[in-house]
Amino acid sequence: MRVHVVSDVHGNARDLRRAGDGADALVCLGDLVLFLDYADHSRGIFPDLFGEENADRLVELRTARRFEEAREFGARLWAGLDRRAAVEAGVRKQYAELFAAFPTPTYATYGNVDMPELWPEFTRPGTTVLDGERVEIGGRVFGFVGGGLRTPMRTPYEIGDEEYAAKVEALGEVDVLCSHIPPDVPELLYDTVARRFERGSRALLEAIRRTRPRYSLFGHVHQPLAGRMRIGATECVNVGHFAARGRPWALEW
Repeated sequence: MRVHVVSDVHGNARDLRRAGDGADALVCLGDLVLFLDYADHSRGIFPDLFGEENADRLVELRTARRFEEAREFGARLWAGLDRRAAVEAGVRKQYAELFAAFPTPTYATYGNVDMPELWPEFTRPGTTVLDGERVEIGGRVFGFVGGGLRTPMRTPYEIGDEEYAAKVEALGEVDVLCSHIPPDVPELLYDTVARRFERGSRALLEAIRRTRPRYSLFGHVHQPLAGRMRIGATECVNVGHFAARGRPWALEW
């Protein structure tokens, strides 16, 4: 059995169309949407609306962790516009292309920049969406936990720690624990390019120690200090920044 796993697709529909080649199934760990490409400020919903120069400024403020200034800058740009309508139009355009690129079968969960309420519009037969749920793939049980925890970035699908922990608890014992964000381990959370720690889940870490899945698979941190490490019997793997790499991580048994 061979399963390909991707995360942080961020608008890369071209490579997503090939991500399932040679595999029995594709697993997607979320962040389909590209709001703003930090490597190429001309790409994404934000520069489509406000231009590359304004995107440059927003990235500068966020990278410096000047989040309040970034919010004020954004608020001035959005003044007079229906922000929700404009963003949803951009997201729908991306989702139409990305969901059409999923092979059959695909098992997917949400990332922190995704908009779960829109997914039913685009999910087709052959794609199964799971969040706080389990599925058997090739005789192994995969558990999925979508979204992220609350941060100053205020991305669309951030939830409280207790709600997130309840989804982890609902999975019980699984062979492969799939999430968008990593467990709360510093080496897995530090982004060496952004030079900051992202948020990880203590509940995921506790579940790994308690239930000992074979694998914990995740994304979210684009350039991690450690892309892979063991926690007891569990192999923890950041499956990679698919938007930049364009290739999936493979799990075989």
